[in-house]
Amino acid sequence: MAGRICVLASGSGSLLQALIDSPMQPKIVAVGADRPHVQALTRAEAAGIPTFIVDPHEYSNRLDWDAALNDRIRECEPDLVVSAGFMRILGPATVQSFRGQLINTHPALLPAFPGAHAVRDALDYGVTVTGATVHFIDEGVDTGPIIAQQAVPVLVDDDVERLHERIKVIERQLLVSVVTELMKGQDL
Repeated sequence: MAGRICVLASGSGSLLQALIDSPMQPKIVAVGADRPHVQALTRAEAAGIPTFIVDPHEYSNRLDWDAALNDRIRECEPDLVVSAGFMRILGPATVQSFRGQLINTHPALLPAFPGAHAVRDALDYGVTVTGATVHFIDEGVDTGPIIAQQAVPVLVDDDVERLHERIKVIERQLLVSVVTELMKGQDL
């Protein structure tokens, strides 16, 4: 796989920052967001990376939004699309256009605890170990083939915030490692 990356983000951009700061210095050709004024866009702009916003509120339905997002990503001509804290489910146009090139990070050991509340769900279930996963995106919610995982122990005094912060550290390291290997063309 070559080295042009498009990153999608919805929030603080700490996963994006990990890629920007990584020793491999990936060729991030654009950062897209689903809403304006998110810190990920500020981080991208500070690094000189072009940005774009495809706000779902500007479209009459989800399919139109997905088609617009797909078009914006295609304009970047990426070899890899990284969902790095992007809190929207990609639709059929985008998944079909970039099948095998879309990856996502998730704060749990999939297939356990898919969805937006993985850390809370893991704590509520009472697990003693959770972790982080990087996986390919398919049509489901956190159901694509797993690329890499790393465990994180659940401590007795953990709450959602403390545990999530520890998972995020591992998630950033895991994402950088996976992207580095994908850009080298390694089989994972």
